[in-house]
Amino acid sequence: MENRTARITLLIDPKKKQLFEETCAEQDLTLSQVIRRLIHQYIVEYTGSRDLPEWLSGPAAGPGKTPQ
Repeated sequence: MENRTARITLLIDPKKKQLFEETCAEQDLTLSQVIRRLIHQYIVEYTGSRDLPEWLSGPAAGPGKTPQ
């Protein structure tokens, strides 16, 4: 697992943000948890043949887990 954090700033339509916040709340998840999960899935899907670090490809990153 990473031991540092970095900030990402993005612009999003306010209506989509509101719906995203509501949807996350219904699932008892934070926006950050969902975004980290989406980034993780994107990396795994599109890295091609590159080797992934253990913290990204190991059992702790499996289904149902929230990558940090």
